[in-house]
Amino acid sequence: MNTVDIGQFPACRRCGEGDLVPLSDFGGQGAAVQYKAWVCTNPNCGFNLKIRNGEVFMNEPVTDVSTPQAQVARPPVRSVR
Repeated sequence: MNTVDIGQFPACRRCGEGDLVPLSDFGGQGAAVQYKAWVCTNPNCGFNLKIRNGEVFMNEPVTDVSTPQAQVARPPVRSVR
């Protein structure tokens, strides 16, 4: 069994260059949802896993909303079961 030391994140298996870091969010009722998403730190990779309404989604577009080009067309979303 592989273990991860506290303070280290798993390597991205897609690119092998970035790490997968957890992101948290708030649910519809305002409750904190820890580890709602895992995203690769390599900006050229873009691999991500997200949980929405109990379903897992892979590789949805990731955009930097601080840039003026943040408005991008989104491809159809597929869920992974």
